[in-house]
Amino acid sequence: MALIRATCSDCGDVELRSRDLKVRMCRNTEAATYLFRCPTCAMIEVRPAESHVVDVLLAAGVNSTEWDLPAELHERVGGPAITHDDVLDFHDLLSTADWFSTLASMTDR
Repeated sequence: MALIRATCSDCGDVELRSRDLKVRMCRNTEAATYLFRCPTCAMIEVRPAESHVVDVLLAAGVNSTEWDLPAELHERVGGPAITHDDVLDFHDLLSTADWFSTLASMTDR
């Protein structure tokens, strides 16, 4: 198991084993981060990782996960912006006993 040196924002340089780190990669943007729990202060550190850093960490046996951006980011935004009055109306609606059925009837198409 490889020893990897990383930097904790509070403790400075720390040595970790490959099993102590995790690489996370976004499938959509190819952005990546690595994370670890500092062995000294136990805080979780998340750092951005360029592709060459990802390659080195994966070659050292660090586990990785891939994730996708939420589908909502690709939806078309339409309609008027939500106002303060809309929020107050919604708050009042939630205080009624039949709020869910009322809300569901507003969105039926």
